[in-house]
Amino acid sequence: MGKAKTKNQKKSRATANHVAEHTYGAVPHSFVFHRGQVGKNVGQLILDVRRVMEPYTAESLKVKKKNVLKDFVSIAGPLGVTSLHTTNKCFFLFFLQYSLIKDVVSSLKKHRMHDQQFTHHPLLILNNFGTDGMHIKLMATMFQNMFPSINVHKVSLNNIKRCVMVNYNPESQQIEFRHYSLKVVPVGMSRGVKKLMQERFPNMGKFEDISELLMKGANLSESEAEQDGEHNITELPQVYSGRGNMASQQSAVRLTEIGPRMTLQLTKIQEGMGEGNVMYHSIISKTEEEIQEILDRKEAQLKEKEGRRKKQSQNVAQKKEKQEENKKKSLAGIKRKHAETEEDGEVEDPGRQDDRPAAVESDDEVEYYRQAVGEEPDEDMFPAKKRRDPERSHGPANRRKPPFGKSQRRDGDVKSPKRNGPGGQNRDRTGKGLKKFGDREKVAGRSFA
Repeated sequence: MGKAKTKNQKKSRATANHVAEHTYGAVPHSFVFHRGQVGKNVGQLILDVRRVMEPYTAESLKVKKKNVLKDFVSIAGPLGVTSLHTTNKCFFLFFLQYSLIKDVVSSLKKHRMHDQQFTHHPLLILNNFGTDGMHIKLMATMFQNMFPSINVHKVSLNNIKRCVMVNYNPESQQIEFRHYSLKVVPVGMSRGVKKLMQERFPNMGKFEDISELLMKGANLSESEAEQDGEHNITELPQVYSGRGNMASQQSAVRLTEIGPRMTLQLTKIQEGMGEGNVMYHSIISKTEEEIQEILDRKEAQLKEKEGRRKKQSQNVAQKKEKQEENKKKSLAGIKRKHAETEEDGEVEDPGRQDDRPAAVESDDEVEYYRQAVGEEPDEDMFPAKKRRDPERSHGPANRRKPPFGKSQRRDGDVKSPKRNGPGGQNRDRTGKGLKKFGDREKVAGRSFA
């Protein structure tokens, strides 16, 4: 049996879970989905983009044909998805070219991609987004809100295994999207020493002395020694994973593209989720008068919508007031009726006798006479009405039925159920004949009155 957890351990675990939930909920989350029918390659591109956005994206999001944009917006809030409404703008980016992950990886001689790289979000690098233009700044803000922000004073370098580079070309107005795998290696040593620092030890069968490996670096391919320079050499502020990557030592940062690769172009920026004012359009341009006319029309629509909403609220309030008033009137009528009934019950009926029940109004004149007088009316008193037998006035349902298999005669005699015995004679249930005892008969040990 394992040891029971102490109170401090439970408290520290609860605190750690609370901090993790708060941290997880504070970072932006995303949905990646398509609209309309798409081909096989575009479907694979959606999966590749979800791979880039891991771990803060819906990896197994299912999209049906009947789903619309409002369906995803309605579930974005409960699931903590923020990338759809962070800037309250809708950006329309047109795909000019794209390459899938499998296409990029197949073109590399050696690729560095493993599952541990996707346990943390990538590092975002923006280039050439400082040019003039409101649409450029809004686009840069959109990309920044797609990924979690990084605190350079508290970040752990071991958590940065990937990077996403977005480059804007002002001349062609195209956006280049690239996804890289990041690796850090020490510099300032020969290729042979670098080979010793790796996990796989080189083959030294052809060497007479280890100095040949350290000095010459023989039997090593050129691909194992990448060309490093000032463009990728830096001083590490922390210890990085890998042999030889120590703090305050120079190391080279190497990038290997792992895909997908996309070339995009901004087409339109619109407020809201596809239903607001168009803030930028790369194809259609409008004059100031046209823009003012559109704004006036939009304002008139908003005023009309607000007026309908107010009128609807007033109608709902009036309907509720009317319902409350009718409810009060109904309750007052019920109370008044109960009071009148109690007053009528206290007044003594002068025509009522002590031994006779009170007369009850009835549509049948014969029944009313019978209840009021207590006697049967004469036959010629109500010629159009048939006299009803008082014993049968309650209907056949209230009449007592004889036991199963037995019938009662009017003269008081009891007839036993007939059964055909041997010889064609009538027999009772026991097979014996009937024995008379006075005015009663016993059949199979049972008596019938």
